[in-house]
Order: sequence, then structure tokens, then C-alpha cells
Amino acid sequence: MSIEHILLATDFSRQAERAEAYACELAAVWGAKLTVLTVLEFGPGLNPESPVAQLYLNELSRQAQDALETVRMRIAARGVRGVVVETQIARGLPSKEIVATAEAQRTDCLVVGTAGKSGLEHVLLGSTAERVIRTAPCPVLAVPTKRAHFRGSAEQGGEMRPSLKKMMIPVDFSDCSLDALEYGVVMARPMGASMTLLHVLEPVSYGLDFTLVSSPARQRRAVIERRLADIAQAIRAGGVSCDFMVRGGLPNDSILEAAKSLPADWLVMGTHGRRGLAHAMYGSVVEFVLRQSPCPILTVRSPKFRPGHRRVLTTSSVGEGSS
Repeated sequence: MSIEHILLATDFSRQAERAEAYACELAAVWGAKLTVLTVLEFGPGLNPESPVAQLYLNELSRQAQDALETVRMRIAARGVRGVVVETQIARGLPSKEIVATAEAQRTDCLVVGTAGKSGLEHVLLGSTAERVIRTAPCPVLAVPTKRAHFRGSAEQGGEMRPSLKKMMIPVDFSDCSLDALEYGVVMARPMGASMTLLHVLEPVSYGLDFTLVSSPARQRRAVIERRLADIAQAIRAGGVSCDFMVRGGLPNDSILEAAKSLPADWLVMGTHGRRGLAHAMYGSVVEFVLRQSPCPILTVRSPKFRPGHRRVLTTSSVGEGSS
């Protein structure tokens, strides 16, 4: 796997600047080309050829060009060396245009903030989040909005420099979570990042007739820990520092609490990309964590590995089939 092209979607808000910092950090590590995209929102049903619409779009385009040049200069001021920066303006619905641009340019990673302006309360929340994460042809790094949630960053001479050294990956042993884990291993190597695997054992479960059945924690904790230990050993053999933890509770809350207590610089979570946000972990866990996360989340669907990629996580290291 190699990240050669990163797409940053921006609306020039302060939230987008935080996403910009992460995009620059990734581009610097991988020596990737960075395309900065902004979308002039133009909803369906409006006639872009009308004189009024033309005046409106021309003014928006002028403002966007000026703002993109400011972004370009700000990226240059960050001292990101060896990175080619391009800018692009699209018109239409943001989620559709972001995905279309990623597809057309064969983007390897898409970076975006989770809140913005221009009439969009959330860039990557609600229905827009579902569309982008479900249909993006590459992993999506979603960066949360509030400064208090901008963990792992340091102010150096007034410059925001995010850290991506502590990666946490929730694992439920489904195929997509294991693919995300494999992707995370490859991402961690050039960054010198360490990994923490997290498995959540729900305290109780109920049968279809709502009768209480035995707790998975009592039945399976030892098995789960052995499987995680085998996976962690394989990852360490691949040159990446790795440990693991097993927590009880509801997946939503346990993942968020673990991310805060570690603390994690970023999360990596797998998603199938169907039925809205896929049920990679438990139900709508990915969606819930996106809304509440104290750190950026890299959502991984159909990760791109080069032909002949030698997997770190083999059948023997993963253990029994998906749970």
C-alpha cells in the first residue's frame, strides 16, 4: 500500500483548518500529492444557466479562488516539503462532488472536518456522512471540530502540528474490522505509530423472546484475549508496537472512553459501505463514534493494497473465523 494522493475537502472554516493540518501531516509522511477541494453548493432544481445564478456562482467562485490561494500559502508556511499542492473548485452537492472528485483522481485518502459552514451544519454527519463514507472509493479521515477534541496536537510557533503516534483500532473480528486493522498496520509503519487493539464485550445479551442469556464476558473473555494476543504478536513481528485491551460495556461508550483514557491520537474503524453506515462493529457504532469522538477517525472501506501485498495478519494469527 502506498498513499500517493490525498484529497482535502474544505469550506475554509476553522474546523476545516484542523482537517488541513492532518492532511498536511499525512502528505509529508508519505510524500503524497495534496489536492485541496472546495464545493460551491448548488442544489438540484436550481438553474445554473440563469443570469442571477451565474452572478451568484461567479462571485462564489471568485471568493473560493482567493480562499484557496490563502490555503496554499498557509500550507507552504507549514514547511511541508516535497509535497505538490493543487486546488480545485466543484459545483453541486458537497457529498456527491467530494466522492466524484475522489473517484476521478483515484484518491488514496480523503480528509475532511466534521463540521462546517455554508448552510451545512455538518460536513460529515447525518446523511452526508453516510453518503461519503458509504461511497468514497478510499478511506476517509474525519477530523472533529472542537479544539478540546483536537487531541494529539501541539502548538509550535503558533502552528498546529497534529500527532498521529497513538492509533487505536476497535476489533470485533469481522472481515471489515480485520481489513481496517491490516490497513492500520501499513499506515503505522512509516509514521512510527504504536497501536492499541480494543475489543468490547457487551455485559449481557437477550434472546429473541427477551429472556436473559449468558454473558459473553464470562464465556469468551479468555478466548478473545488469546486471539488478540496472537494478532498483537503478529503486528509486532511486522515492526509495529502493539498492545491490546478488552473492555466490557456498550460498544459506543467503551470505545469513546478508551479513546479518551489512552489517549488515542486517532481511531481506525472498518465499514462495509452498505445500509448507510455499515455494521462493522455493532449496529450504528461507527456513526455514533463519529459524532462524539475526541480524536480523528479513519474509516476504512475496501482498503487499497498493492498486488502481491503480503498481509501481516494471516489466517493463523487471526485465529478462528469472524464472530
